[in-house]
Amino acid sequence: MHYAIGDIHNDDRRLSRMLEKIGFSGEDHLFLLGDLFDRTSYEPDPAGIYFRVLKLGNRCTVVRGNHDTWLAEYITRYFNTPEKKRNRLAPYPYNSFAILSERFTEVDMLALAKKIMEWSLQVCIEINGVKYLLAHACTAMPDRKMQDDYYLMGSFFMGNESYETFLCHGREGYISVCGHTNIMGDGRIWKNKLRNVYMCDCGCGFQDGRLGCLCLETREEIYV
Repeated sequence: MHYAIGDIHNDDRRLSRMLEKIGFSGEDHLFLLGDLFDRTSYEPDPAGIYFRVLKLGNRCTVVRGNHDTWLAEYITRYFNTPEKKRNRLAPYPYNSFAILSERFTEVDMLALAKKIMEWSLQVCIEINGVKYLLAHACTAMPDRKMQDDYYLMGSFFMGNESYETFLCHGREGYISVCGHTNIMGDGRIWKNKLRNVYMCDCGCGFQDGRLGCLCLETREEIYV
């Protein structure tokens, strides 16, 4: 089976429980829809998230989210700044950098930043004759190359198209699976009336939120 999991936000505990709940095995494939890092205040474990992705190897595909990008950019900027001038930099606004700095060397931090920036902004796959587009905030037709923030934040739209237009109509011929926004704020995966857009951010990162997972073959929704 192929599973898509929404924004994790440093909560490796919930991710571990989710993989147990779906019975994730060597025959399955996992798609993480970005925002693996930042935010979670209860037992945050960004290193655990990173090591889990590395351990899963080619059984896991990650699309890059805005929080992942911000973390990678800050790591790169921080360690490319002369040490005596680093105290002049504004602190990273989320908890990931400080937590990772306690466990990782400078070399490890830069390797993490490099890995993050290698993650795709959009993935196009076909399963049982059904075509899917996976991105963090918004998908684009595969023949259109958009600016990074289009995929990361749902901005820089084509022509007069709005985010609401994408949510209502999706991309013709594809099912779009994204995260980024817990649209209804109810901790559930949102889907449009056409069932061709699924938004899988279920508020993980907040104590009253959940981690959401969508099985692409069956459309089953699983929650932790």
